[in-house]
Amino acid sequence: MMLHIPDVLTSEEAADLRARLLAAPWVDGNATSGAGAAQAKRNRQLPEDGEAARAAQQVVSSALMESATFLSAALPHTIFPPLFNRYGVGETFGLHVDNAVRYHAATGARIRTDLSATLFLTPPEEYDGGELIVEDNSGTQSHKYPAGSLLLYPSTTLHRVAEVTRGERVSCFLWLQSLVADNAAREMLFDLDTSVQALSADRGATDHQVLKLTQLYHNLVRRWAQS
Repeated sequence: MMLHIPDVLTSEEAADLRARLLAAPWVDGNATSGAGAAQAKRNRQLPEDGEAARAAQQVVSSALMESATFLSAALPHTIFPPLFNRYGVGETFGLHVDNAVRYHAATGARIRTDLSATLFLTPPEEYDGGELIVEDNSGTQSHKYPAGSLLLYPSTTLHRVAEVTRGERVSCFLWLQSLVADNAAREMLFDLDTSVQALSADRGATDHQVLKLTQLYHNLVRRWAQS
């Protein structure tokens, strides 16, 4: 499932975060690349152990925890600390797949990457190119969203960032391990939760059928969730 989640940050919050990021020093983007991805990657990245990155990680992490849609769709178990990159003219990231396991050197933690996410921080009218292009069973899809929007997609997909031909694209990217590893099961849970919320708004949370569907949702989470 690929899901566009608008307004994870407001446009003002995204602009403020982008300005603070651009004022910090940047390094070669291959700092976090696997062996295969390093050959295809031409961009810059904010050092993940720097003060600017740590402050920005807190902003993004807080916003994610406040997004009901993100929490419902991702069912996050562990979120790898968000990272930040920028693409200027001529920079790109060729077709690749994300590593199945990410290791966080500072904590020694390892996570299975079930879902990847890109949080767009630059308004689309400020740059040309830079689309996030994702391949899945339904074909190839191109994504470019307003600042503050997030795209959530399976880490199993092949994807790339198109070459930037004007301006600069700044974004946040992250991986997470979900409580529910199976993509199909997670998508069904999201659809069920969305329907329960809509029915609850129409009938009220104490309606018996709403309660039965809520019971079903939580029991399915219990069945499929992994600790």
